[in-house]
Amino acid sequence: MIKKTLFHIDTLYRQPISVEGYCFGKGDPSACVVGSMRGNEIQQLYTASQIIRTLSQLEGLNLIKHGKSIMVVPCVNQFSINVKKRFWATDNTDINRMFPGYDLGETTQRIADSLFQQIQDYQYGFHLASFYLPGDFLPHIRMMDTGYQDEALASCFDMPYVILRKPQPFDTTTLNYNWQVFGTDAFSVYTKETDEIDVESARSAVHTIIDFLCRRDILNAPVKEHEPAVLIHEEALQTVHAPCGGMFIQRCTMGAMMQKGDLMAEILDPFTGGISALIKAPEAGRLFFAHKAQLISEHDIAFRLIPEERA
Repeated sequence: MIKKTLFHIDTLYRQPISVEGYCFGKGDPSACVVGSMRGNEIQQLYTASQIIRTLSQLEGLNLIKHGKSIMVVPCVNQFSINVKKRFWATDNTDINRMFPGYDLGETTQRIADSLFQQIQDYQYGFHLASFYLPGDFLPHIRMMDTGYQDEALASCFDMPYVILRKPQPFDTTTLNYNWQVFGTDAFSVYTKETDEIDVESARSAVHTIIDFLCRRDILNAPVKEHEPAVLIHEEALQTVHAPCGGMFIQRCTMGAMMQKGDLMAEILDPFTGGISALIKAPEAGRLFFAHKAQLISEHDIAFRLIPEERA
């Protein structure tokens, strides 16, 4: 393993921060993993650290294929982690909405540019991502439907689901989208948590990335046969909105199969404690996403369900 300083970030009132890459093997830029880009992405940072630990062990056993190289960038935004802010602390902008970056722009644009210059040539890219809504997911892989994606690669992932997302305008400035446009097969890896460490789902993410690298002839470790991941277009997910605002009390378990009419959550009046609304499953399906914050606003996304026929 070689620790490489990719670039430095100047920060207000603090010493410059170095963004480090941990490099394994030698040869073609085969795979890159990018971890935390936001200050609350503790799970993503932890997952990246476990990938580095695993690759160190595999490299010690000489299991990285000759002529292949892998790089892991565990954290791009130590500054925001240090001050406990989700976005860049001085102007509240999001690095993952600044790609491919601009070297003469604002700080986060320059960070995105500096990172992208270092990672844009890799064959495969994995971003350990967090969602823009506060909530829990079933662990899964996301691909952008840019027209450049290789949907056949979904079968290489040892996870139940791969979600294919049709990009919205704000997606065009994400790392995943720009990686694909510039020729990298890019995937966003989602685990259960963001600002808390969930060891089990982090282990699942590490396993599926290592397994993928073995199947794509980058690592030489043995793999077990698995059921191919189910590819689901995101628009096929059943979205359940909150009918009113209040305190959100979840009454179902992540990953559970719901039947039409099953109770999913209660929304309580925050002053009286009375039940303002009940959220029930509109159709049968598997619980894929659940709102996590204890308060919810009217029309917020409370749940997403995988339709029964795809679950």
